[in-house]
Amino acid sequence: MDLKLKDKVVFISGSTAGIGYATAERFLTEGATVVINGRNQDRVDLAVNKLKTTIKDAQVSGISADFSKVEEIDALLEKLPEVDILINNAGIFEPKAFEAISDADWLRFFEVNVMSGIRLSRHYFPKMLAKNWGRVIFISSESAVFIPEEMIHYGMTKTAQLGVSRGLAELTKGTNVTVNSILPGPTKSKGVGQFIDDLAKSENKTINEVEAEFFKTQRPTSLISRFAAVEEVANTVVYYSSPLASATNGASIRVEGGLIKSVL
Repeated sequence: MDLKLKDKVVFISGSTAGIGYATAERFLTEGATVVINGRNQDRVDLAVNKLKTTIKDAQVSGISADFSKVEEIDALLEKLPEVDILINNAGIFEPKAFEAISDADWLRFFEVNVMSGIRLSRHYFPKMLAKNWGRVIFISSESAVFIPEEMIHYGMTKTAQLGVSRGLAELTKGTNVTVNSILPGPTKSKGVGQFIDDLAKSENKTINEVEAEFFKTQRPTSLISRFAAVEEVANTVVYYSSPLASATNGASIRVEGGLIKSVL
């Protein structure tokens, strides 16, 4: 299927690994021009070179920026003044007991997970409206709805993203700009994969046993009863960024394996 993304300019925050990297890869296979991002320029360069090696004629470059630092975001926007598609993927997570989450932790999570998308959208969104075409995607999480008790501060930021996304969508009425959120469920990103490997070794179990136990005890409502692959999430992100998804706007799109027990 041709997603009609050839020559569209895409920026993906937090994209040197995991869902962000897989999304960059998928956009490149569709002929888009992609700018990736990470906090460290060496990691950005490494990811860019890997993508160029993997995908023939890949139009890809990278800009480093730490989304907890406003001055680095401003520098990024100066280097990349306009895009067709914005994927707000940068984010942090950390399991922590509620009583141990300090004010600084709450603010740090809000700064990176929520304000990163707000600052990028505030710059790019008006330009999309002016040219009457654009896509803004927030990578939220099933944790926005199914708040994890082990990291309430993370869940809070994911819920906030849904509010920002829907609010921006209200400003697109009558245009060819859309704003949507994607809600991945448990996904086997690099960090999660390493965690599972370490846990399997420490408990003298196989990776499959650890995964099965996780979904039995921690996420029993999952219908697929497994971690999603980053590529599965990326496929959804790229489709809803395409002209083919023009009738989907202001939506919260689930890629969580049926974990959320709700018909809406």
